[in-house]
Amino acid sequence: MRSVPGPSTRIDLTGVHFSIAAPSPVPVSIEPHLLVLVRCRDDEPGQGALEVVYRRGDEQVARNVQPLQVEPGKFNYRLVRAQLEFDDYGVVEAHCRLDAGPTIVVPLTLLPPVT
Repeated sequence: MRSVPGPSTRIDLTGVHFSIAAPSPVPVSIEPHLLVLVRCRDDEPGQGALEVVYRRGDEQVARNVQPLQVEPGKFNYRLVRAQLEFDDYGVVEAHCRLDAGPTIVVPLTLLPPVT
């Protein structure tokens, strides 16, 4: 994150991906980082719990819950890291929500290693 004249804030994101080549043939374990960007409206309290549940189909494979505080009218972010085990190539979905709010689903596809 960086400030620029205005005042304005910029977020420069590199390395963003929704699929990744496995580092080795399956079975394999990876530890991806998920960036969760959160906005707090002026009329919201700015405090809550961020929950991220990683699912493969109906199976929960990892879970992370952490407190989150965002100044009203501003943005904040959290990095969420999970250790994900893969016995086969495919998709794991991160189900993200604040408190009991709506869920946003972000997929990550594990592809065969590049040879």
